[in-house]
Amino acid sequence: MKKEIKKLDLLIVGAGPAGLTASIYAARAKLTSMTLEDKLIGGQVKDAYEIENYPGFAKINGVELSEKMQEQAINLGAEIDEFDKICCMSLKDNEKYIETDKFIYKPKAVILTTGTERITLPVKDEKKFHGNGIHYCELCDGPMYDGKRIIVVGGGNSGVQAAIFLAKYVDKITLINNMSDLSADKKNQENLFREEKINVIYNTTITSIIGDSSLQGFKIKNLVNNEEDEIKADGAFVYIGMKPMDELFKSYIELDKFGFIKTNENMETNIKGVFAAGDIRVKRFRQITTATGDATIAALMAEEYIKNLGR
Repeated sequence: MKKEIKKLDLLIVGAGPAGLTASIYAARAKLTSMTLEDKLIGGQVKDAYEIENYPGFAKINGVELSEKMQEQAINLGAEIDEFDKICCMSLKDNEKYIETDKFIYKPKAVILTTGTERITLPVKDEKKFHGNGIHYCELCDGPMYDGKRIIVVGGGNSGVQAAIFLAKYVDKITLINNMSDLSADKKNQENLFREEKINVIYNTTITSIIGDSSLQGFKIKNLVNNEEDEIKADGAFVYIGMKPMDELFKSYIELDKFGFIKTNENMETNIKGVFAAGDIRVKRFRQITTATGDATIAALMAEEYIKNLGR
């Protein structure tokens, strides 16, 4: 069966904060647009237990913030297709082609807001215990460890915030950090050190998982003196960094050595009519506010590009 071909002004790939912001601007500009998301609308911001640095909200959780963004976009007339997986795409100066499970899209312009995904724990048997002892979302899986012992891996904002959230469920938390200091911001560190259930181990990494049918703990190694030890735990929540989701377009778009998209200050990529916004871009700071700022520029530039095509 042939798939229906849809021609439109703008296609936005990804519906996190950047994608939703771009869809808001596209709707306000009266562009015919579609936002594609093959996972949950809202992106990784939905995993945030508490957000205190988004203007207009003294404190808000990620789910609520993403829902407000989605509601605003839809109320303005934006179209968002959730769980329609992209099969392939071709991005060229004179033609853009995106095929999903349902349709074939031929837009005049494209904004890439695919973001990043979590790096998995680099030890043997991670896949075996993924979702059954090894986790990457405290909001999703934290309650199952009520009264148990866990470890949190990672000393950045994500790891520290996860540990603070999990402290209300578990009996004991060991936060393992591979550096001599935490990289989380000072406010998060202050909140962390107030929690009596949390103990922080520095300059340490996990070398292997202990357990056969069920996870029982981990072998760890001190990176300064190379001493090895074991730590008992019922589960682990891992926050050791992010990697760009670039598989769909890496054959067409110019990337840096880590796989992030190179753009200029107007969010333009090396392909005419293709823009990028949010965490997928090469940039120093990756915050919700920087993602929405990127997307604002990308959407306005895409609108200008589309208008110029008709001249």
